[in-house]
Order: sequence, then C-alpha cells, then structure tokens
Amino acid sequence: MSILDGGSGESSGPPRTRRQQEKDRRRRDLLEAAGRLFGTRGFASVALDDIGSEAGVTGQAIYRHFKGKRDMLGQLLLEVSQELLDGGRALGAGAEIPEERLRRLIAFQVRFALRSPEVIRVQEQELGRLAEPDRRRIRRMQREYMDIWVDAVRALHPAAGSEELSLRVHGLFGLINSTAHSLKHFHGRAPSAETMEVGARALEVMAQAAAEVEMSR
Repeated sequence: MSILDGGSGESSGPPRTRRQQEKDRRRRDLLEAAGRLFGTRGFASVALDDIGSEAGVTGQAIYRHFKGKRDMLGQLLLEVSQELLDGGRALGAGAEIPEERLRRLIAFQVRFALRSPEVIRVQEQELGRLAEPDRRRIRRMQREYMDIWVDAVRALHPAAGSEELSLRVHGLFGLINSTAHSLKHFHGRAPSAETMEVGARALEVMAQAAAEVEMSR
C-alpha cells in the first residue's frame, strides 16, 4: 500500500535521525497492515494483536505509535485522503487542455486504486466508525477532491448541470475502483506486474472514454 509512503509530506526541518526514520517506517508498516486487514476482514473483526502480527510486532507495541485501533483507522484515512487531495490539486492545475487534465487525474486514481484496493474498501465502509473531528476532516478533503474532478469533467461538458457532473464523476470512481479491485484479485491470486500494467492502461482508456461520451438530452 505504497500510497502511504511519505504520507506526511517532505520535511523542511533538519534531517531525520536513524532512530526517527525507523520509527516512521514502523508507523507506516503498522498503517499498511491495518489497511490490509480492515479492508479484507472489516474493522470490527480485526484486533490490535492481528495488526501487530501482520506487521511483525506485538499488539502492545502499537501503543507507541497510536492510541488504539480507532486512532489507526483515523490516521490511515486522514493520510490517504490528504495524499489524494494533494495529488488531485497538483494534477488539476497542471494541464490547460481539458482532455489532458482529466487523463492525468484518471491515471492518478487508477494507480492508487490498483495499489490500495483494501483502503478504498475501508473508505467506503468504515468512515462512520471514526471520531467526529476525524470524520469531518476526511469528508471535507473528499468533497474537495470530488470538486477537482467535477471541474475537470465540466471543462469537457460545459453545458452539463451540476447533477449530471456529479453522476459522471461518481460513475468514474465506481468504474475505476471496482475494476481495480477485481484486477488486483485476478482469478483469486495476485496478478503479475505485467498484467497489472496492461490492466491499468486499459482501465485508463475505458475511464477516459466514459468521461468524454456525450449524454443525450
């Protein structure tokens, strides 16, 4: 789940010590393990000991980094939501041609969905378990990320109303996320890197075509 790599952004402060780097790596490993287990088994069915075992530490060691299981869920979704938003902002502002702008956003979402299908499932199913402050922050970031996509689709379909634009974007997310999940579990096993790359490119083409199609009025 490499979406979490560097999730807190590059530091402008002094270089990290080896001990700090090791602590950061362990924290990231724990979040990755939590994301995999929450996404495949459900939040309620996962214990801290399960996460510790998945990450190669004891369950009690998790408390050095997090307050508990719900805190892990919150930090996981906050970091992923922030990274998606940061990427969307950069890509949305980086291309003047509407088709190219949307193509970059689609490629970004496809790569995320293929790397982290379990996290997408967690986003969809477990958000209601968060503390209210975390839930509000994540909802705000998700809305802003959605708005970036709506603006990109509007540039292709300037006559479309807000409801149609919202439906189009939700449809694109559904196409990308569900297809990526199916591809990641190709015939019940992890596909090869070559298969994943071919699948990613095909999915990008399908999503771009779906976004550009004109709807009858």
